[in-house]
Amino acid sequence: MLSAVADPSDTARAAAAEAAAGLVEPGMTVGLGSGRAVWKLVERLADRAGAFRAVTASNRTQELAASLGIEVIELDGSIELDLALDGADEVDPALRLIKGGGGALLREKIVISAARRFVVVAETPKRVGRLGEHFRLPVEVVRFAWRDTRRRLAPLLPDSELRADSDGEPYVTDEGHFILDCALDAGSEPDMLDGALKRVTGVVEHGLFLGMADQALLGRPEGGVEVLERA
Repeated sequence: MLSAVADPSDTARAAAAEAAAGLVEPGMTVGLGSGRAVWKLVERLADRAGAFRAVTASNRTQELAASLGIEVIELDGSIELDLALDGADEVDPALRLIKGGGGALLREKIVISAARRFVVVAETPKRVGRLGEHFRLPVEVVRFAWRDTRRRLAPLLPDSELRADSDGEPYVTDEGHFILDCALDAGSEPDMLDGALKRVTGVVEHGLFLGMADQALLGRPEGGVEVLERA
């Protein structure tokens, strides 16, 4: 009988999740984002349910955490999170990120902003030389007149596509918005775009997470973890 061959992506996610789990200490209140590496982490933390509390950034993460007995609380303005743990779609050498492939970028940015420290939990293939190298930039927009919002975004991001779900219908975020996935060319300046996008009426949030990550734990396909620190 042939033995099953481990999926390198699963091995990488498991390695990153194991390293991230070591950062969660008893008594902490932790922010948990979304994505496959984070869900691996949530499963890894199940045996510590009751020792820490969690705020979750997506409905799916909340459902998984609750099903494993992890106490999920509301981010109600009375607490500051000790630590936020979340994935990324791309990580550049300066620990700038593109996030939002799972559609939870608005909630993720809120949770990360409420934390004293943010650590990325991902895999080494997510490391890129420049943002936009392999992944489009998600821009969350209100549904009303979204085509006009796209028109006014065009001077900044001329190549944008409305995200669709598996049925071909427009994808709707947990907060009830649409997402435009936008190409970033080699000449794009993320730091300039960060502020310029938010000044476009109709834009709710975008997937550039700049100056937010303190550390990245990137699992390797063969096992082990590469650690990146913000300078």
